[in-house]
Amino acid sequence: MAVTEPLNDPVLSLVQRESRVDWVRLRTLLVLRWLAILGQTVAVVFAAFYLGLRVELGLCVMAIGASVVSNLIAMSIFPENQRLSDRDAMLTLLFDLSQLAFLLFLTGGLNNPFALLILAPVTISATALTLRSTLILGVLAVFLITCLALWNVPLTSQDGIVLELPGLFILGFWFAIVIGILFLSVYARRVALESHRMSQALLATQMALAREQKLTDLGGVVAAAAHELGTPLATIKLVSSELLDELADQPELAEDAALIRDQADRCRDILRSMGRAGKDDLHLRHAPFGAVIKEAADPHADRGIELHFDFHPTGADDTGGGPEPEPQPYILRRPEVIHGVRNLIQNAVDFASEQVWIEGEWGNGSLSLRITDDGKGFPPDLLGRLGDPFLRRRETAPDSARPGYEGMGLGLFIAKTLLERSGAKVRFLNAGDPFLTAEDTVGLAGARVEVTWPETALGLDRPGGALGPNEQIIS
Repeated sequence: MAVTEPLNDPVLSLVQRESRVDWVRLRTLLVLRWLAILGQTVAVVFAAFYLGLRVELGLCVMAIGASVVSNLIAMSIFPENQRLSDRDAMLTLLFDLSQLAFLLFLTGGLNNPFALLILAPVTISATALTLRSTLILGVLAVFLITCLALWNVPLTSQDGIVLELPGLFILGFWFAIVIGILFLSVYARRVALESHRMSQALLATQMALAREQKLTDLGGVVAAAAHELGTPLATIKLVSSELLDELADQPELAEDAALIRDQADRCRDILRSMGRAGKDDLHLRHAPFGAVIKEAADPHADRGIELHFDFHPTGADDTGGGPEPEPQPYILRRPEVIHGVRNLIQNAVDFASEQVWIEGEWGNGSLSLRITDDGKGFPPDLLGRLGDPFLRRRETAPDSARPGYEGMGLGLFIAKTLLERSGAKVRFLNAGDPFLTAEDTVGLAGARVEVTWPETALGLDRPGGALGPNEQIIS
């Protein structure tokens, strides 16, 4: 068993995009630049007039003024909600990086403690831009700090004393900034990618649940229509039958009456096949545990893999004079349960050789489900990470049983998320695991998924009780 989804699934159309363009608003970068301008201005004024350092004020004002002018131009040309493409955002950060490096060049290079701020543009790029843009900015940042370490306008006091660090400290500061660029870039990009992928996977889960809810609602609408139209169709049939008897001496009109009666019967049969329950009938919301699981497995029943169902109370196979086994409980037909179980069964069927076993148990305050196939099982190196989205991306081999599919881990993530949302605990393992006993494997091999709910999670009820008071149907 592995984790795959069809490429043409509309749920996945949004989450398969790796593009990171149009993520950053221009306004965000402009606000950050205004803060940088304010900080640079305060630092230069403080150094020149309070600390008494000799600073090239003209060139520093020119560097800061360039940022001010660029901000004013951008604010006047583009709207506030303008979003930058990857290229435009990279060029914006490239300008900020160059402006900061020029200002550091005028104020002592790496002797200036504010040289650490050169990490900021690269970190922002790693968070929001593509890997290519981040590499360009990172390489340029390393090049610029190397130049600043070798060439700069030294900081001097009013007495002509040059303020500079020993060469060993400059070398150490250079190494610290380079390591900071590498570490912060990798760390920020890793966190941003995981956050983005998780949000995409959760979006796919929400869409899958909404689609399942719509299908469930549609079943209720069909059942309600079948119930509401039953009386009018019965009336039409009754009247047409009476007309048929009265028009026995008029063959042409009798033929029309017979046609009306036959079409009423046909409408009744169609509606009966679409749904039998009444409007808002509790049968639509409650069903035996085994019936709900079989409903989830029904789309995969005719795919050439034999499905074996076994539903029994816990300890039903034990011999002895124990208490009478509990009857099969009724549970809520929750869309997240049906869709989550359906995803697990789909994965089992996709990678089974010939058979899939679906076993359910109830009792001792819990409800459990086991899905086992006779395939090759989960990859051992991924067993501990199953349930994470975008686990890996690989093309299926041409001779695979599932051509046209990609494995991303999204199917099991959706199933695990939906089932855990219903209160279940999901466990992935291989039936042939050496740590399992022969009783655990019961002769089965391949991948196994175990799902366990507390008794109160699915609104369990025992058969034999009333579904609720009879409600008047207003027609």
